[in-house]
Amino acid sequence: MLKSEIRKDYLLNKYVIITPGRAKRPRDIKEQTIISRVTSCPFCQEKLNPKNILDRLDAPESEILSIKNIFPAVSLDNKKAYGSQEVIIETTDHKKELHNMSEAQIEQLLRMYAKRTQAINKIKNLDYILCFKNQGSKAGASIVHAHSQIFATDIMPPEIKQELELARQYKLKHQACAYCDIIKREIKSPRKIYADKFVAAFAPYASQYHYEAWIFTKRHLDNITKLNDHEFKAFAKTLKKILLKLSQLNLSFNYFLHQAVSDRDQHFYLKIQPRDSIWAGVELGSGLVINSIPPEEAAEFYKTR
Repeated sequence: MLKSEIRKDYLLNKYVIITPGRAKRPRDIKEQTIISRVTSCPFCQEKLNPKNILDRLDAPESEILSIKNIFPAVSLDNKKAYGSQEVIIETTDHKKELHNMSEAQIEQLLRMYAKRTQAINKIKNLDYILCFKNQGSKAGASIVHAHSQIFATDIMPPEIKQELELARQYKLKHQACAYCDIIKREIKSPRKIYADKFVAAFAPYASQYHYEAWIFTKRHLDNITKLNDHEFKAFAKTLKKILLKLSQLNLSFNYFLHQAVSDRDQHFYLKIQPRDSIWAGVELGSGLVINSIPPEEAAEFYKTR
């Protein structure tokens, strides 16, 4: 049996125990996720209230809409929980998932994130903008129709704040961006998934989740509004490659991109975190994460046809 290995995050003081042999441990429980719709879909065109539509973007074969989140966690009229939250309806086709969409459609979705990020950035004091997607019940999705969300607040999450500070310290010490250096190392490692002239994708060294994958722009950009046409296309192509492979495992997943819009040193990237494993006593009690799928194995899975 392969031995376990404790690995540290690139910057943060977070540790993961990679346990290759643990995936073979005996189980006498089989969990099944059963999804059944209890009401009509609120994201289908006939159910949408035109007054709730914030923005729209024409995409191949479908229209992408930004609508108000009618059950927001934060809002602009609430001083105690100030922020903005909206829903991006990714397609008018109720039965389509993101991995089924064309690269051109996925590119347009990324462009909608950029368009809305630019609009939200004009609102006073909203410095943290999070674009994210929950797909599947284990990832927290409450509606089946393909959608994602944009959440913005005046509070910088402590872990993001710490990561940015550690990246600044790295730059002062090495005169280089920490993540630019990480990209250079990882695309030469067995954790590389894909790379071209514009983007790089890899399974992170201390992956917290089974089959976790990160996608970076090679050019140092601090947020999605800075991508050029080539980068949008390359990013969409890479995201589709990963999501197609992930669909074979039938896993729920979250993806997200953090944007601290005032920090120009931040390096833009998207994290995809499948929700195959459940954090249990060790993770919740100690903060140490156990991952039984080594990132090298995950990268190999993504690379195979």
